[in-house]
Amino acid sequence: MKPPAPEPLPHPVVDNHCHLDIARGDDDAVPVDEALAAAAAVGVTRIVQIGCDLRGARWAVEAAATHSSLVAGVALHPNDAPRVPSLDDAMAEIEALAAAHDKVRAVGETGLDFFRTGEDGRAVQEESFRRHIDLAKRLDKTLVIHDRDAHDEVLRVLDSEGIPERWVMHCFSGDAAFARECLDRGAHLSFAGTVTFKNAAPLRDALAVAPPDRVLVETDAPYLTPVPHRGQVNGSYLVPLTVRAMADVRGDDLGDLCAAIEANTFAAFGGGW
Repeated sequence: MKPPAPEPLPHPVVDNHCHLDIARGDDDAVPVDEALAAAAAVGVTRIVQIGCDLRGARWAVEAAATHSSLVAGVALHPNDAPRVPSLDDAMAEIEALAAAHDKVRAVGETGLDFFRTGEDGRAVQEESFRRHIDLAKRLDKTLVIHDRDAHDEVLRVLDSEGIPERWVMHCFSGDAAFARECLDRGAHLSFAGTVTFKNAAPLRDALAVAPPDRVLVETDAPYLTPVPHRGQVNGSYLVPLTVRAMADVRGDDLGDLCAAIEANTFAAFGGGW
C-alpha cells in the first residue's frame, strides 16, 4: 500500500532526481502518466529523470522527449561502471545519448561509491567518473554526482579534472564542513528524504548552512522515502514532506523556500522546461 498524498505545496517545486523506470521490491514501477499526475497534484510540477545504466539512459531520453514535464540525465552509475564489458563502448553510447536531445540536461549520476564497490572496482569507477566530468564540460551539461562514503575522493577527482560550470551533489550526505567544501566549488546541494531521518542531524546542519540559492530537493524515488513513510516506496508526490521538513530546519517560509527551489533547479539544469 503506497503512502497517502501529503498536503500540496503553496508554490511549485521540481524533483531534481527521480527514477521513474525503477521498480522496488515486488512492486511494479508506477506508470509514468500516473506518477506525473500524482506529483503535479501536490505542486511537484517537473521532474529530472535520471538514467543510471545504458538501458535506463535510453529510457530517460525517450521519456523526456515524450513528456513535457520531464528532462533527463544520463550516465553510468558508479556501481555499474565496473560491470560493463567495455567502458569505452559504454561511454560512447552515453555521449551519444547526452547529445541526442535538448531535454537531456545532465550527465549523471556519476561519481564514487565506496559502500557498494570494493577495492577491485574502484580504479574503473574513478576512470568512469573522470570521463563523465569531461563529457559534462564538453557538452555543457550539468554534472550530477553520486557520493557514498567517498567525500574526500570526490573532491580530489573534481579538483584534478576541473569543475564544470554547473554541478549538483545528489542526495547530499555530508556534514556542514563538507557542505562548505562543495559550496566553495560552486555546487548546488540536493536534499532527499534522508534529511527527515532521526539519525541525520549532521545532514540537517549542512542544510542549515546552505545559502538559499544553492538548495535543491529530490526523491531518488523509489528509494529514500521521507518520514513518516520511511521504508515504503517513494514517489515524487511525497516531495512536500521533505520540503516542509527542510523549511523547519532552515527557519524558512514554506512558500519562499518552494520558490527558491524551483528557481535554483532551473539555474542548476539550464533553464525552465
